Amino acid sequence: MKSLERANFGTKLGVILATAGSAVGLGNVWRFPYMAGQNGGAAFILIYIGCVFLLGLPCMISEFIIGRHAASNTARAYAKLSPGTPWAIVGYLGVLTGFLITGYYAVVSGWCIQYIGASLLGHLHGDPEHVRHYFTAFSTNPLRPIIWTVLMLGISHIVIVHGIRDGIERASKMFMPTLFILLLIIVAASCMLPGGYKGIEYLFKPDFSKVTKDVFLGALGQSFYSLSIAMGCLCTFASYFSRQTKLPGTAVQIACIDTLVAILAGLMIFPAAFSVGVEPDSGPSLIFITLPNVFQQAFAQLPEVGYVISLAFYFLLSLAALTSLISLHEVSTSFFSEELHISRTWAATIVTVTCSVIGAFCSLSLGNTDSLTFAGKTLFDWFDFITGQIFLPIGGFFTCLFVGWYLPHKLVRDEYTNWGTLRGGMFHSYLLCVKYLCPLLIIMIFLHQLGFI
Repeated sequence: MKSLERANFGTKLGVILATAGSAVGLGNVWRFPYMAGQNGGAAFILIYIGCVFLLGLPCMISEFIIGRHAASNTARAYAKLSPGTPWAIVGYLGVLTGFLITGYYAVVSGWCIQYIGASLLGHLHGDPEHVRHYFTAFSTNPLRPIIWTVLMLGISHIVIVHGIRDGIERASKMFMPTLFILLLIIVAASCMLPGGYKGIEYLFKPDFSKVTKDVFLGALGQSFYSLSIAMGCLCTFASYFSRQTKLPGTAVQIACIDTLVAILAGLMIFPAAFSVGVEPDSGPSLIFITLPNVFQQAFAQLPEVGYVISLAFYFLLSLAALTSLISLHEVSTSFFSEELHISRTWAATIVTVTCSVIGAFCSLSLGNTDSLTFAGKTLFDWFDFITGQIFLPIGGFFTCLFVGWYLPHKLVRDEYTNWGTLRGGMFHSYLLCVKYLCPLLIIMIFLHQLGFI
């Protein structure tokens, strides 16, 4: 039974927007559109949606069940549901993963803030080599990226200390609609460019000849990571759900929002890119090197419009990064507050300060600092590799085993059906996925990332 003292989200809209905010992030903008365009367009999108239903939704619902039933931080949730067993380690792994991601994700989030200023001041105008040099000079600077990293963590800190309803929920109700409005404005402007239809065709024309094993595994991995599975975010946020929240329906709505944002990001990027004859690449270079030139060239006849679109784009990116950062911050804040029996403010301060230090070292490792490079990888790259390719698959795998094989099926069914008030017609299909299919798919993702398949 949920503790009476524990905070809850105040509205259904708050639940959806806050949890969707944790899923919608930079990966939706720089990875999904590129993968869709290069791997069959609409064919990839269809495969991705299938992967969301087969893997993403069951995993998300599982974390919701654990979080809401235990009504605790992620580490304590697993421990409460499995007292005296090693299953508690899975919860601690989720908190650790979210904590480490917070540190290095804040670095990239800070880059977005820098580019808002660069757009305002016109520093991104010039040839492609100029923009590339600007990004390299900024990202390797020993001080400026750290300032923006701390600023982003500070903003998330302010939101977190105000609690669930007055902090996270209120911020989500402002940030997420603003993000969608900006996204739709840029999509409209991009699609109306001369030759923009080629970008739309590139994204939506199905080419099943490009569908291979690697495309399927890529879509599978994207569906897993895009929904923030095994980072502790979903489990932590679910601990603030009310008994009336419909877990399966909420999961579907969040997955739909996340997928819609990813597809709209493609409609934002590809028409503009194709209108000037540029094929977008992937990763940070897409949004910090390629796109400034794309916007500049695409709106060359209307430079004022190009200026506004570029500014809106980086403001949008900052919001996407911030909503994810807030949810990651909350994972660790909730943990420290409950385990150390301290106030939310003190717990948030611990997270903000320690993650600022982590972020500072990750940022410094991108410069000419050999002492922060190990085995050919920078500290930033190691954090990304260990959390993304090791911790997340392991956490997701054992979460599925925990719900599918350890927890009593009655407990799982009660949460799934809101104690019998929902029909739960898909419950047996969900349980089969969690017990058998999802663990298998996560193993495939894990092995694919490590190059074994």
